[in-house]
Amino acid sequence: MTQDTLHPHRSAEALALVAGVPTGLYIGGAWVASADGRVIDVTDPATGDLLASVADGTVEDGLAAVAAAYDAGPAWAATPPRKRSEILRRAFELMIEHSEDLARLITLENGKALPDARGEVAYAAEFFRWFSEEAVRATGDVQTAPGGANHILVIRQPIGVSILVTPWNFPAAMATRKIGPALAAGCTVILKPASETPLTALAITALLIEAGVPAGVVNVLPSRRSGPVVSAMLHDDRVRKISFTGSTEVGQRLLREAADLVISCSMELGGNAPFVVFDDADLDAAVAGAMLAKMRNGGEACTAANRFFVQRGIAPEFTKRFAAAMAALTMGPGLGDGIQVGPLVNEPGRDKVEELIADAVQRGAELVTGGARGREDGWYYQPTVLANVPAGSSILREEIFGPVAPIVTFDTEDEGVRLANDTEYGLVAYIYTADLARGLRVSEALESGMIGLNRALVSDPAAPFGGVKQSGLGREGGHDGLLEFMESKYIAVQW
Repeated sequence: MTQDTLHPHRSAEALALVAGVPTGLYIGGAWVASADGRVIDVTDPATGDLLASVADGTVEDGLAAVAAAYDAGPAWAATPPRKRSEILRRAFELMIEHSEDLARLITLENGKALPDARGEVAYAAEFFRWFSEEAVRATGDVQTAPGGANHILVIRQPIGVSILVTPWNFPAAMATRKIGPALAAGCTVILKPASETPLTALAITALLIEAGVPAGVVNVLPSRRSGPVVSAMLHDDRVRKISFTGSTEVGQRLLREAADLVISCSMELGGNAPFVVFDDADLDAAVAGAMLAKMRNGGEACTAANRFFVQRGIAPEFTKRFAAAMAALTMGPGLGDGIQVGPLVNEPGRDKVEELIADAVQRGAELVTGGARGREDGWYYQPTVLANVPAGSSILREEIFGPVAPIVTFDTEDEGVRLANDTEYGLVAYIYTADLARGLRVSEALESGMIGLNRALVSDPAAPFGGVKQSGLGREGGHDGLLEFMESKYIAVQW
């Protein structure tokens, strides 16, 4: 049976892009079908067309992946750091070499506009380059004990078999941000990509194989049965680490599960990022920053600006310019020429955006621009700006994950800080002001793991990414990201 017969509604470009992507589970160095033969249908959110069907992993498959990772662990941990470094560096080079195909594949299964997808691939590849350099820098410490009786020797060792659970919104970057440090540290992994976007993870896996990753070191397990599969792996005593990116609700559940065997947890959870604009801000820079912080990935990002707090003196002009910029964006299928906003990833995501806007407008918010689907041939929603959003609106409490910007005015610095901190989340916050002293003062006062001060893009492989409060535990990126996959061993010694 030909690919065209299997998937008659796919375009020629879609056929070409997915043709070389493996569709099985990758366990112990082999591509295999799921234990029960079930598959996951992957669709294009711009059209609803079927792109491919990939293996749907079972609990049995998950435990097989754990066994493969465990068996491969000692040899990989003993591999010289320089060798691990060279493999990761080669993976970086291969991602750059295949960057355009990877970007188009991301757009096909995720829906984001192609320029966003290209940016993601470049960002994702950098994690392999950064951690190829960090692989040789897992340094320890030596010091004399304060009492002088002995020396304190601290060495870093790989934590062991690690489960990596990634979301659909950045299917390349979230995978490399976890695989890179784990492999650099000497850990073996089981990657469980989101069932909406497994093709990107499978394509990157093929590049890792080409780069020289040994069998069993990286195992990849797409599955719609995420809860039972991940739970079974967390209750296998060969597993020592879980790194999860996703909703706070699911993260809380995984933390409870991980407690049974006291498994180390890194959690990058939800966000509700404030974007605070003071009267003295450079208005052009603030509007440009608002567009970037809000609309990267069409708003489907945990770092997306979610609540806009604008000081009263500048609020009318900021709102006018911001709404005009949002209204000027071109919406359509992500692979189309000049497209700046693609569809949301699925129907529930679009429906949630509609519900949040309806609640805000019913409470008295002013719809400045947008507020409609715009197209009916996919999961689209127009870039939208709401002004004078009243306190208590759901849109100020929940993560929007869509192209919607609610604006609230404030008067004093203290009020702006209070409003920004009025959330259970604390991943990232953005501040625009011409007063550096104020900017640093407010940066210290905001309850957030990351701050963009007169800057709307904070993510960098060399920087520690992560939040406080219910936005998570631990950090990814930077040297901190490597240490998340290592244990410190203390040796008391005399010589």
